[in-house]
Amino acid sequence: MEQTKKQRQVGSLMQHEFSTILQTEGAFIYGVEPLVTVTNVKMSSDLGIAYIYVSVYNVPYKQEVVKELWENLAYLRGQVGKRIRKQVRRIPVLKFYIDDTLDEVEHLDNLFSRIHSENNTQNRSMKEAMDAKKALEKHSKDEEE
Repeated sequence: MEQTKKQRQVGSLMQHEFSTILQTEGAFIYGVEPLVTVTNVKMSSDLGIAYIYVSVYNVPYKQEVVKELWENLAYLRGQVGKRIRKQVRRIPVLKFYIDDTLDEVEHLDNLFSRIHSENNTQNRSMKEAMDAKKALEKHSKDEEE
């Protein structure tokens, strides 16, 4: 279902403000190693729930970072509330999800690269085989004459 203009506006505001919070407070929540990016925020129809999609890099277990966000939910919601309280009537409940679309894109890109390289190898092998066959035919004709 497509979001209304108001949902998109509040979602954009939430994305901007939550990203800023993660830049300043993220190291205290999940450490300095992970790179966390807010990729999208979708709002419920009553603007009471913010579905926050984050992408996580530089760590093997992305769920651990999201778990840390859930454990610090009250603090993060309070920080969001301080920043947006004059723009919205009520501070939305935060829900976190891992956005792995970039990981999927990278995976598909690797697959296509591998397929492309295999095709080039097969094409070269086929061309070499055809050249060898032509050379062999030419050599056998030369011997017959």
